[in-house]
Amino acid sequence: MKAVVTPRRQIQLLIAGIAGLALVGVAGGAMSLAVFTDQQSVSSTFTSGTVLLDAAKIAGLNLAVSGMLPGSSITDDVVVQNNGTAQLRYAVSQTSTDDSSPNGPALYTALTLVVKTIDVTTPATPCNDFDGTQLASTTLSASANVVGDPAVGASPGDRTLNAAGSETLCFRVSLPIGTGNTFQGAASTTTFTFDAEQTLNN
Repeated sequence: MKAVVTPRRQIQLLIAGIAGLALVGVAGGAMSLAVFTDQQSVSSTFTSGTVLLDAAKIAGLNLAVSGMLPGSSITDDVVVQNNGTAQLRYAVSQTSTDDSSPNGPALYTALTLVVKTIDVTTPATPCNDFDGTQLASTTLSASANVVGDPAVGASPGDRTLNAAGSETLCFRVSLPIGTGNTFQGAASTTTFTFDAEQTLNN
């Protein structure tokens, strides 16, 4: 005798089939998660370099003098040191102001400046012989470059210092022997500025 499947029984069988498929799917999913895995990470720390002139050593340059007469001069050394971690190039510029009565000429217009590297003959006594390589020779002015050019980028005359490197420069300011009588009692102030910049990628 052939079995008769009632509609109700069909529904029960269909539900049972769906439930069975769901169990198979869950079991399959659970099995797919059971795999070997690995993960590795790496971190990088970034730091920036520094370009840093030693301010105290620059401030050691002292050319102040009073009572200059024609033929007088003053010489002093300055240590330019790179306290940074990157190579730098530097330049030196000057600005001068007239400190006298407006009726007379500005003294700086009569003063000459010569800059040289450290002495060749007696480097242990900086600037004693003043016989290093000449880097500049000029008359002071209201504003001018002395060694190199502070504009960004390499320029003729710029000086280069490696990280932690240093060099000594010799500065001499003179009132020439032929200076005229009109400069009696005159005074002026000159400020020297040292500008440094990175050399890498510049």
